Amino acid sequence: MCLIVFAWRPAHSQPLILAANRDEFYARPTLPLTQWEEAPQIYAGRDLEAGGTWLGVAADGRFAALTNIRDPGQPLGRRSRGELVAQFLSGSLAIDDYLREVAGRAAEYGGFNLLVGNGEELHFLNAARPAPQQLQAGVYGVSNAGLDTPWPKLLKAKAALSEALDEPDPEVLLGFLADPEAAAEAQLPNTGVGLATERLLSSVFIASPNYGTRASTVLIVNADGSRRLVERSFGPYGTRLGKVDLQL
Repeated sequence: MCLIVFAWRPAHSQPLILAANRDEFYARPTLPLTQWEEAPQIYAGRDLEAGGTWLGVAADGRFAALTNIRDPGQPLGRRSRGELVAQFLSGSLAIDDYLREVAGRAAEYGGFNLLVGNGEELHFLNAARPAPQQLQAGVYGVSNAGLDTPWPKLLKAKAALSEALDEPDPEVLLGFLADPEAAAEAQLPNTGVGLATERLLSSVFIASPNYGTRASTVLIVNADGSRRLVERSFGPYGTRLGKVDLQL
């Protein structure tokens, strides 16, 4: 997952509204959003190469999502980051305990941002600064740097989410997740991947022959615990492959 914007407002009738894009190589085998057969409490997409996921919810109200940190110089992790989401969704540890445990072994993974919640609390962990943070009410975003790092696509997506909060419609949220416009060259971050790649990765929705947005996901959580989870999946050049709409 490479872009997540979300509104956390615990006293509201819809405490969590989230819109996210997962960017990945098209060749990496993936299953779309579904209920997992061997762990039926989990509803998520599935990375078939390593077995984890990038975003999901559990029947008990748990939620988790992650992005990677873009840094070509970082060492490769021994373990897949996607297991961090799956382990939280399938586990029973309290959020504080789980994130302290993850922080203690963050070096086993490539750089990551991890967002976890349970309907009452929402917490964030950045592997480069492994001190878990409980989030207060607000509109946030994370891409492939730290929380709220003002990359152009993150600012654009946060602004679009803020405008949609009065009556959040999944189609509207999916609409701004499909924005293919690249940032102006002067606005591009320098993360060490070269100008052409920085330009490709600067749009909210990424499309190319080999790498791009594989899934766009919207999560709307209501105060009574009911949730709506909508996912669109994509192939090379941004070709639409399917849509899943779950009411939980």
